[in-house]
This record gives sequence, C-alpha cells and structure tokens, in this order.
Amino acid sequence: MTKIISVNAGSSSLKFQLFEMPQEEVLTSGVFERIGLEEGIFTIKVNGEKKVVKEPIPDHTKAVEMLLNALVEYRIVEHLDEIKGAGHRAVHGGEIFTESVLVDDEVVDKFTSLNDLAPLHNPAGLIGYRAFKEALPNCVHTFVFDTAFHSTMTPDTYLYALPYEYYEKYQIRRYGFHGTSHKYVSQRCAELMGRKVEDMKIITCHLGNGASITAVDGGRSINTSMGFTPMAGVMMGTRCGDIDPAIVTFLQKKEGLSADAVEDILNKHSGMLGVSGVSSDGRDVEDAAKEGNERAILTESMYANRVASYIGSYYVQLGGLDAIVFTGGIGENDGNMRKRIIDRVKVIGAEIDDANNKGVRGIEKCLSSADSKVAVWLIPTNEELMIARDAYRFVK
Repeated sequence: MTKIISVNAGSSSLKFQLFEMPQEEVLTSGVFERIGLEEGIFTIKVNGEKKVVKEPIPDHTKAVEMLLNALVEYRIVEHLDEIKGAGHRAVHGGEIFTESVLVDDEVVDKFTSLNDLAPLHNPAGLIGYRAFKEALPNCVHTFVFDTAFHSTMTPDTYLYALPYEYYEKYQIRRYGFHGTSHKYVSQRCAELMGRKVEDMKIITCHLGNGASITAVDGGRSINTSMGFTPMAGVMMGTRCGDIDPAIVTFLQKKEGLSADAVEDILNKHSGMLGVSGVSSDGRDVEDAAKEGNERAILTESMYANRVASYIGSYYVQLGGLDAIVFTGGIGENDGNMRKRIIDRVKVIGAEIDDANNKGVRGIEKCLSSADSKVAVWLIPTNEELMIARDAYRFVK
C-alpha cells in the first residue's frame, strides 16, 4: 500500500486529498482558503468530521507546514515519509506537456516558461509544488496538466484563423482546460453504462464558476469550449465566454481603458455577475430569478442557451452521441439548469426524467427518461483521484 497526496494550489487556496493506493481509499481531505489574507481558513476531515482552524496563513509554505503537522497530529500518518508520491495540478502545459510528468529542474524551467499563458494559475501551482518539495524532499513529485487531455485535438480544431506566424511565435491556439475532470467523468460514464469508453461518443459539461464543454470520442478529446485561456467558451460566473473580439478595442476607445482594464472586465466582472448584477454564484442568481428579477431570469436563459449550443455543435462534430454528462458545482447541484439545457437539445434525442432529476445533488445518477435516445448522467467530478492515479503510476 502506498500513500499519495493530491494537491491543487490556487492563488489564495490549496485543496488536498491523501489516498491509500492502489485501493484509492481517501484517508483525509481538506482545503486552505484565504491564504495571504488577514484571516485564513484551514479545513481538514478527520475520521469523518471536519476540523476547522482560523488564523493567518501568510503563504503556501505555511499552509503546507500546517497540513503536514496536522497529518501527524491527528495520526492520519505516523511519519511523513509514509507519503511516497505527490501529484500537483498544473493548469497550463502549453504544447510542451501533453501528459503527466515526473518533476525535475528541467520540467520546472519549462513549466515556468509558460507563465504568460496562465498568469493566475501556473505560478500558484509552482508555489505549491516548491512548498511540498521542501517539506517532502524524498517524495516522488508529479505534474498533472489540465490541458493534457485536450492535446488530442487536431490542428483544424485547435488553430485560430489568425496569421499563422502568431501560432509559430507565441503558440496562440486553443488549449482547453478542466481536462482532468472531463477525462474522469467520461471514463466513469462508460463504467456506469457497462461499456468501453473507446466505443463511446460523450459530451461532458463541467459547469461551475468556471465552465467548459468537451466532445469526447473514443475516450479522446476532439474539441472543447475553452481556448487559449479559460475565458473562452460558455459564459461563466465572472468570465464573458465567447464574444466578438472587436468589443475589446471598442471598449478601449469608448471608455478610455487599457488592455489590462478590459481584460479585468471580461475575466472578473462579466458572465453571470455582469448580466444579472446579482452575483457570480448560480445559486444566488437562481434565487433572484425565482423572486422575479428580470436580469437574473435572462442570465439563466443565456447560460442554458450557450451550453445547449455547444452540445448541438459537438453532436454534429461527433457524428452521433451516446451520453451527456453534467459535473461541476452547477452541473452537480442545479437540477433546474440541467433541465433547461436538456430541454433545448431534445432534437438530438435527449430527454430528462423530472423524477430522476429534480432535487438531485452531488451523486452519480442517470437522469434521462426511458425513451431518451441519449443517456443523461450526473457524475460528480474527482480531479484529485485522477491526479493521484497518475502520481501513483510514477511511484510504481
């Protein structure tokens, strides 16, 4: 038996799960929030109960120190050297990394060179890795890339219609994200249906504060809605999704805004928040819509339309469809939104069973009606497990 820790470091957060492999038993899990702010929050699950600590957590190094101390203090491990592998979520692998890799100095240098492609995510992942590397120097460290699953897209799909020199000089192309999630739920869908993923056509909908849709053909991503950055695709909590690119320069001229200012608007003040004026959280928007807020009602309709449009497009590209999978915070918990979306794609033979769908949250369940030609599934994502599997492979 081998203990593997999965790490997902954000700019001000750090999620973790400790697994006993190969049986994939979760020994503990938790999250650090508000790292670098006045009061941080550390939550860890011990024997099924949540332990919460609120105190300043100045940086990721301190968070890792608190975590490792807690593992020993709560006797989750007797000694830290029991942890043989650490899998680190790495958001952007560019064209350099098309699969998970064992981390060494050369990998770190190459990964750092991609910071311009994901300035909010890659540096945070690197900070988390370095903190764990210092604390667990004898552990096998692995980078697992969000973009890797989408490396199977072909050039006619991933290239933009820009002068080709910009692709050659700056690698401007569609990369896609949430790959670990899309890979997990597509494989799990095949398992639940008793079929081989290699024989299936699946559309996976990762719908959360960030959202992306992926067409999976035979277990391989052939198209995905996010692009050069995670801002593209469907509208999200605060991100605009696909827009006419001329809007950027139009706003710069009309509002006297810098490129950075416009990027901030599109990334942090658009999407559900921008349209509804209520919140970036789908739950708040749903509540406001029930109270008759017209912009909240509009937001829900826009969201469902955009997701349905991608499903329809990918149905054509796949040349058929066996299943649609919902995952992510909204996908797993908002039955009304799932129904809105599926009702818009009935033309492809997908039908949802209201009794199966209504009020269902966060569990694996088939949601489609008996007459539906396309299976509709709710499958909670488990990116940490996928990360642990790759890390265990390197440890072995």
